[in-house]
Amino acid sequence: MERCPWCGTDPLYVRYHDEEWGSPVHDDRRHFEFLLLETQQAGLSWITILRKRQAYREAFSEFDPEKVACYGEAEVLALLQNPGIIRNRRKIEATIKNARAFLAIQKEFGSFDSWIWGFVDGVPLKNRWTGMRQIPITTELSDLVSAQLKKRGFSFVGSTTIYAHLQAIGVVDDHLLSCFRRSHTEGGH
Repeated sequence: MERCPWCGTDPLYVRYHDEEWGSPVHDDRRHFEFLLLETQQAGLSWITILRKRQAYREAFSEFDPEKVACYGEAEVLALLQNPGIIRNRRKIEATIKNARAFLAIQKEFGSFDSWIWGFVDGVPLKNRWTGMRQIPITTELSDLVSAQLKKRGFSFVGSTTIYAHLQAIGVVDDHLLSCFRRSHTEGGH
């Protein structure tokens, strides 16, 4: 079975590729989870974050944006002592700020899902890459979404982070044409 080569042979990475990456997400809690994890990745490898995913789930109230938005200095200090997560004050504070901005988008658009999928009219963008070198790290779409998120008060949401996020939640399908997952995600533009 052929898959995208970026996941290598690490079982956790392979499972993430095979079961999650590129599959359309339409649940707001999952959107918040992926956004939280992607912003924690800045400057690190994705496998590092995947290995800490359960610790993040426990540390950040099961990825409940309403609870995370209420975190204050006491929670920040506790998180800075948590060895299971990346203990970076700026990233922790950004996560709390992002939770508040996430809730504002939900309030304005009815759901974060409606907002994020609105950029592609609800239809995943299907790229037709044959090799990893063809896949960009940013696009006009990720530039636009990044700028909109920043305008709405989000942090750690540069275009590269957002392109990875759009790939993860299936807004952009960058599975290689040779990847077995491609047949599971076909349809769309």
